Amino acid sequence: VQLVESGGGLVQAGGSLRLSCAASGFIFDTAVIGWFRQAPGKDREGIACMSRSDGVTYVADSMKGRFTISSDNAKNTVFLQMNNLAPEDTAVYYCAAGPQSVIDYGLGFRITAYNYWGQGTQVTVSS
Repeated sequence: VQLVESGGGLVQAGGSLRLSCAASGFIFDTAVIGWFRQAPGKDREGIACMSRSDGVTYVADSMKGRFTISSDNAKNTVFLQMNNLAPEDTAVYYCAAGPQSVIDYGLGFRITAYNYWGQGTQVTVSS
């Protein structure tokens, strides 16, 4: 399994970015894609997750209304659309992959539920 994130960069507060996570590998192992982020000196936190088989999505309460997760299954890519960004959104953003059980057992925001991780992409929001 390989996960490659892209789309990060520098954006002004109030701006938008769309991150991409291109997944390759055994479908079972990439049935669920999750997005996480880690700011300097802080723990990694869950943002959103998605079942690629049935399209079920979850977004963390603190990010609802600004962040949206979607996919293009034909391209094996999952997106994270981020709007109205603020300086506190500055972090390294990671996508992760796991089996369908991650969603089925309500573990979509649990770091240890995922078996595979991308290298991360930096998002910096300037004030």
